[in-house]
Amino acid sequence: MKPDAVKRGIVGEILHRFERVGLKMVAVRMMQVSKEHATKHYKKDDAWAKKVGEMRLSECEKYSIDVLEFYGTDDPIKIGHKVNEYNFEFLCSGPVLAIVFEGVNAVKRIRDLVGFTIPNEAAPGTIRGDFGLDSAYTGMIRKRTVYNFIHASGTPEEAEEEIHLWFREEDILSYRLVHEDLYNY
Repeated sequence: MKPDAVKRGIVGEILHRFERVGLKMVAVRMMQVSKEHATKHYKKDDAWAKKVGEMRLSECEKYSIDVLEFYGTDDPIKIGHKVNEYNFEFLCSGPVLAIVFEGVNAVKRIRDLVGFTIPNEAAPGTIRGDFGLDSAYTGMIRKRTVYNFIHASGTPEEAEEEIHLWFREEDILSYRLVHEDLYNY
């Protein structure tokens, strides 16, 4: 959970949503993220930057925002990398709660619970849709990232990489929940 979730005091509400669908916390770590750690977490390539930059260009057009005024360029790759810098800054702006969850289809279930990246466009019933107050427009005009509470790994492979970045092997616990015996997980 990112600094906005911690600072808003909604960590318990968010954890409750993950636990009630049967996901199991196996590692938890609260920390202040360093710039070095943030850059390892948000290690994005030009393909990612181009995709994000093109989305921001589209949003600038949608909201009649002068892209050159806000980003100093209209190159989608440069814009994407600027957005990634905003991500670094935000991740370092306050405490985060890093968590490893296990469960059946854990990555997909978490992504579904979290909702769309931009909170004001996320569906009601999702974490971002229910608690989110931010939008792409607000992020752009304030020259920062969009505040959206949570980072959720996109694939099992990404989850493995991120687990190794945030936790040591001995930090990850093994235990059984009551319902695991019931459903023979």
